[in-house]
Parts: sequence; C-alpha cells; structure tokens
Amino acid sequence: MTFTASARTTHGWAVERPGPIGTRPLARVRRRSPGPGPGDLLLRVEACGVCRTDLHLAEGDLAPRRPATVPGHEIVGRVVDAGEAVTSFRAGDRVGGAWLRGTCGQCRYCLAGRENLCPRSIYTGWDEDGGFADLALVPADFAYPLQESHDAASLAPLLCAGIIGYRALRRAALPEGGRLGIYGFGASAHLAAQVALAEGATVHVLTRSARARELALSLGAASAGGAYGRPPEPLDAAVLFAPVGDLVPVALEALDRSGTLAVAGIHLTDIPSLNYQRHLFQERDLRSVTSNTRRDGRDFLALAERIGIRVTVSPYPMSRADRALADLAGDRVDGAAVLVPD
Repeated sequence: MTFTASARTTHGWAVERPGPIGTRPLARVRRRSPGPGPGDLLLRVEACGVCRTDLHLAEGDLAPRRPATVPGHEIVGRVVDAGEAVTSFRAGDRVGGAWLRGTCGQCRYCLAGRENLCPRSIYTGWDEDGGFADLALVPADFAYPLQESHDAASLAPLLCAGIIGYRALRRAALPEGGRLGIYGFGASAHLAAQVALAEGATVHVLTRSARARELALSLGAASAGGAYGRPPEPLDAAVLFAPVGDLVPVALEALDRSGTLAVAGIHLTDIPSLNYQRHLFQERDLRSVTSNTRRDGRDFLALAERIGIRVTVSPYPMSRADRALADLAGDRVDGAAVLVPD
C-alpha cells in the first residue's frame, strides 16, 4: 500500500557525544524525514518509553553503531505513510515499534524460531533512529498492532520493558506456584512482577529504592527489601534487572537447589568471583537474556491485555527527554518514564 507522502521535517533528540549523563550527551536535532522504504511505516509518535538501554547508549556503555542516533525503542504512533509493499497496516492505525527491528530470516537461529540470536539482527534506536522524535520509521514486519482502548503513554513501556521482562521471566524457569526474587524494580521489573503474580507466584523484591519497594508491595509482592538483603525464604527463580554485576552472587546465593537466575539487561557491570559451593553447586543455573523474538512480543501483549496489567508511568514532555534520562540515571523515576508530545 502506498500513501501520498510529502517532505517532512523531524524534530527530536540524538546522542551527539556519548558520556556521563551530566555531560548532556543528548542534543536537540532537526532533520528532513526520509520517506518510508517499501516495507516501512512512517509513524507520528504519540509516546515513546525511556528505557535503561537508551541510557546505556547515551552514556557510552553501548558503543554507538552510527553517529548521532535518535534513541528510543518503545514507540507508540499513528501510521501517516507506508511503503508500497505494506499490506498489514493502513493510515491512522495505532502501531508499536520495539527494540528488535530486523533479522536475516535465513540463519540457523532464525529458522529455529530463535531470531533474537540472529547474528545480523538490527535494533531501533541503535542501528537506526528511534522514537525520541515526532516522526519515526518502523519496519512493518516488526511492528505490533496496538489497542485503541488504552492511552499511548501506558502502552509504550509494554514494547520493551514489558516484552523483555516477560522473556526474562520465562528464561528464569519459574515453576508453577514458585518463589521468585526480583532484583531492581524499575520499568521492566514492575511489569514482569505482575505477570508472575497473575500466574500464582510468590514474589520477593530487592531494590535500593524505597519508592520502588512501596510500589512492589502495592502490586502484591510478598516482601520488599534492600538490594543486597536476603529474601525471607529460598527462591526457586530470580531475575536481575539492575545492571549491577555485584548482585549476581547475591542472587545466586539466595536460590534454592536447582534454582535459576536470569540476567535481563543488555549491559552489566563486571561480575565478581563466584564461589562454586555457595553460588553454583546444587545445580543452580545462571542465564543471560538476549533481546526477544516477535513471538515473545505478541504473546506478552496478549497476556498483558488478558490480565489487565497495570503500568505505572512517569510522563515527560518530549522537549525534556534529557531530563527523563537524567532522572532514570538517578533512580528518580516511578515505574516507567515515557515521553509524550509537548
């Protein structure tokens, strides 16, 4: 399908000089917006979540893959233009753009349904410009149709925080009715916790933020303590959302026999030495989480609708994207930070 397109100007933010958030690595940009390619959608951005991965890119923890990239990969928008090969969406549709942007479709991982491990995978807001702007291009094959019944700001965090939290929970191999530990309690964790609770788990939250502990208890967590504390009972599974390698041995030691720890972040500080007897013996497992598949996204969005997941949002105007990232870095965000048009 093809719509009539005209020259458009995009206003947004780009990572000009990666560095500590205090050095203001984000800069305002104004660019001519390219028209959509044959398989692309051009979206008018209604909301874009602010993910810790965006912070890692801005601060240089993730090496930039192209200069002056517009971050943002939790995009909710309306279709304003589409390439000639697009048949699945039409003008005015509400669409979500997420982290995984493209895969080769031919490698052994793609063919086995594990496209998140594709060596040629590309990502929104890292390989191509993302949603910290008023317009964004999203490949139609990697876009998600979104509900009209919810406001855009509450939908945006589902597209990465929600999806990757869901995959991390599955990687943690939590048994039915099991005891789950969650380390760190930001955007992703507060959504994953609700999935676990809806499925009958007992959830213990460990985080340095007092406000996050209050949120955890309000959502139904059985306990909420300090990040380096000990949960009140042994854990069957744990998910580490905080990008802090020091917490890996802490979480492993809290596991019961045969428990699993899944590390959810794309970036983690160095892990200290592990003691085999204390941290790994008795068949404890340590796993990483790498991106997500489109099936993860579809499954999670359907589940979120079914259980009525509650998204705690801290909205910021798009003109204050730099402030949103700074607040995320300083643990001053309740739930998920989301950029909305001014």
